[in-house]
Amino acid sequence: MSREPFLTVYGHVSIDQILSLKEFPQVNTSVDILSKRRHLGGTGANIATIAAALGTPTAISSCVGEDFPAKYWEFMESHGLIMEELVTLEEQETSTALIINNKDHDQITYFFQGPLGSADPEKAMTTMASRSKHVHFSTGNPHYYLKAMAAVEKEGAVIAFDPAQEVHRIWDENTFSAAAGHADILFSNEHEMSSMLDYLGVVDIRDVPVETLIITRGSRGSMLIINGKIHEVPPTKAATVVDTTGAGDSFRAGFYAGLYHGHDLFDSAALASAAASFAVESMGALTELPTWDRVVERAALE
Repeated sequence: MSREPFLTVYGHVSIDQILSLKEFPQVNTSVDILSKRRHLGGTGANIATIAAALGTPTAISSCVGEDFPAKYWEFMESHGLIMEELVTLEEQETSTALIINNKDHDQITYFFQGPLGSADPEKAMTTMASRSKHVHFSTGNPHYYLKAMAAVEKEGAVIAFDPAQEVHRIWDENTFSAAAGHADILFSNEHEMSSMLDYLGVVDIRDVPVETLIITRGSRGSMLIINGKIHEVPPTKAATVVDTTGAGDSFRAGFYAGLYHGHDLFDSAALASAAASFAVESMGALTELPTWDRVVERAALE
């Protein structure tokens, strides 16, 4: 019998190639790559691994290809992640992200969906989610997620919907509205919110039809909108900014860790901001994971 998860995370487990440039090139020109690194990544892997490292019993529900490096599997397991629903599919290649940053920390990403992008809705994995208090749906196949959401909702879990940058291109008015209808919490950043509002047919963020809306705003902190009321959450200053990749995923992991450790929504958002501040201090979202004690200390909750 496996451990009982507090949180189950649906999302990509991918291989990230992170490149740093001085400036993005113009079309039909070239520039030098200043640095090139390969890391474990993907929204599912990032959120789930960081949450587990912060002491939250967490399961990952996703799939990878035969080429997925064994060292990445071992890395996730070493941080306590529950892996029963991370499935290796034969004759498929793992999701891959080519992430390119310039000196101003602007970012362009090229993404290969891999096996999760074509996951069969009729084979949706829900065993871990059905045993969890919180279930987080991030990037992945909308129709697969809608099937899983409907099953998990019957079990009474708190469902969070977080399509990230994919909201602009693989979700539409029908699928997004249906997913939002299952959700208790909706995560977004400022860039993603415009598409969400269009799909829902609303103008004011206070009219988004979910109980809790969480919007991250980078160096300007975040907002909690609870039953239409806006609450500002200040940012947590990082010691340095090296790479912003995965800061949003770290925020989400810190939020769930706060809830698991007994904090309310507001303190959990402050702890989430503190967790995100560690992510930008090194290259790659999972390179230097903080302990829960360090997150609490940096959040400086009164």
